Amino acid sequence: MIWAYPDLKLTLLFAGIFILLYLLYITRFWAINRRLKVEKQRLFTKLIVRTSYFILFLIAFAGPSIGNSFKEVKEEGKDIFIAIDLSQSMVATDVAPNRLRRIQFELKELLKSFPSDRIGLIIFSTEAFLQLPLTYDQAVANLYIDGLNIGLVPNMGTDLTTPLKMALDRFQNDQSPELKSKSVILISDGEHFGDNLGSISEELYDNGIKVFSIGVGTTKGGQMPRGNGVVIDPQTGQPALTKLNPDPLRYVANETGGQYFEISDQAQEMGSLISAIENLEGGVANTRVVEASSNKYFYFLLAALGLALLDMILPIKTIKI
Repeated sequence: MIWAYPDLKLTLLFAGIFILLYLLYITRFWAINRRLKVEKQRLFTKLIVRTSYFILFLIAFAGPSIGNSFKEVKEEGKDIFIAIDLSQSMVATDVAPNRLRRIQFELKELLKSFPSDRIGLIIFSTEAFLQLPLTYDQAVANLYIDGLNIGLVPNMGTDLTTPLKMALDRFQNDQSPELKSKSVILISDGEHFGDNLGSISEELYDNGIKVFSIGVGTTKGGQMPRGNGVVIDPQTGQPALTKLNPDPLRYVANETGGQYFEISDQAQEMGSLISAIENLEGGVANTRVVEASSNKYFYFLLAALGLALLDMILPIKTIKI
C-alpha cells in the first residue's frame, strides 16, 4: 500500500490526542454507567463503533493507494521567440534599475514557466539579429539573457517589423516534425520608426503566429544614461526623454490574436503574460501511457461516515426511568 501523505507525524499526533482524551472519557463514562446500571454490551458497542470510524478517518486522511491505474498523457509543445529591443532607449531609468535590466530579470523568471518548450531569442533596434535559435536548453537561454546589452545592435532607432519578419521566417523554415503552437513575445518601449505594421501582422496571423507584446517604461518617460552623463536632445540641448508608446505594440498584438501587457514600477503583468501563453493550445508533441497509483481514500471515508451515522442512531441510555 502506498500513501499519498507518507509523513504520518500529523496523523499520529491526532491519533495520540484522541486516544488520550477518549480513555479519559471512557473511564468517566464507565464509572457513571456503573452507578446507573446501564447495559455493558451497549457501552462496548459504542466503544467499538467509535474506535473503528476514527481509525478509518485517519486512514482516509493519509490517502491510501491500492493497486495501479494507467493514464494516457498528452504532451503539448510550444515554440516561443522572444524579441528584445536593445535600442538606446532601453536603458532609460523610468523603470528601476532600468528598462533592460528589469526585462532581464523578468525573462529569467518567465523561462521557469516553460521548461519543456523551445525558446529562441531575437535582438533588434533598426535591424534584427538571431541571438539564439529555438532550443530546449534553458541554461543556454539564461546565459544569453544575462549577456544582453545595447552594444549588441546598431543604435539608430527602433523598427518593430524587423524582429517580427525574422521570427516569421524562422518559423516557416523550421524543420521540426513536431506540431507546436507558435508565438512571439515582443518586448519594447514602442518607439517605432519603421514600416507600417499592418503587412507583417497579417502574415503572422495567416500563419497562426500570435504576438504577445510587452510595453516597458512609462508614458511620463525617463532619461537615458550615456557614460557619466545622459543623452542630450540636439534640438533643445536638454536631456532627452524616452516615453512608452503602447499603440504600435497593442496594434500588432490585436491584429495577430495576441495580447498587450506592460511592465513598469506601477504595472507588473508578466504573470498575466505567462498565463496567456500557457493557455495556448499547443500541438500534441507526444502521447504516452503512464502508470499511476490509485488513491482509495474515498472508500475508507465512506465507511467511516457510515459508522459515524450508526453511532448517532444508537444512543446510550444514561438515565433510567
